[in-house]
Amino acid sequence: GKKFDLRLYVLVTSYAPLVVYMYRSGFARFSHARFSMNAENLSDAMIHLTNVAVQKHNENYDEKRGGKWDLHNLKMYLMLKEEPEKVNELFCAIQDVIIFSLLSVQKVMIQDKHCFELYGYDIMISSDLKPWLIEVNASPSLSANTAVDYDMKFALLDDTLTVLDFEKYLAGGELRIGGFDLLYKNGAKVGPPSNAAYRSYLGCANNRVE
Repeated sequence: GKKFDLRLYVLVTSYAPLVVYMYRSGFARFSHARFSMNAENLSDAMIHLTNVAVQKHNENYDEKRGGKWDLHNLKMYLMLKEEPEKVNELFCAIQDVIIFSLLSVQKVMIQDKHCFELYGYDIMISSDLKPWLIEVNASPSLSANTAVDYDMKFALLDDTLTVLDFEKYLAGGELRIGGFDLLYKNGAKVGPPSNAAYRSYLGCANNRVE
């Protein structure tokens, strides 16, 4: 197998109270070479780094795919490869990582009702399907290196502006706006109904409900 990490997008519209939206779409970034922990390979960036800025310098780099895999495809693959309940637990755990990370800084963040932040979360998944937070990027790069990447990020920006609702079209109680699902508000987590097949909307089909 190859090393990969996830890039996920989280929109915070308020820190007091904390209001968090999770974007359904994201992607997995893969290294070019197969993973190895052999001592002679520890300095090989093509094995251990998934950054596009690094991987694009490989002579066999696929510019059409960009070394990325859509998050929805990854979730469906895991559902077939692993026990569905374990995959559900994984995606719920990813959501918890996001919520806890934001709660940990909530008290020190300057709250301004005129401000928002779109974060890029980088998360790794261990072999036992546990998520590990690598870093949180404020103002993540929205440049695209493939056509699919462009479409996803264009939709992300469009949906971000819809959530912000500068023109005051929304009623105010929406649970889903475009590709964003409300994840946390007023001290409570928000998610699918208890009888839903998926316990997290993360990685589900993104048909961008208006």
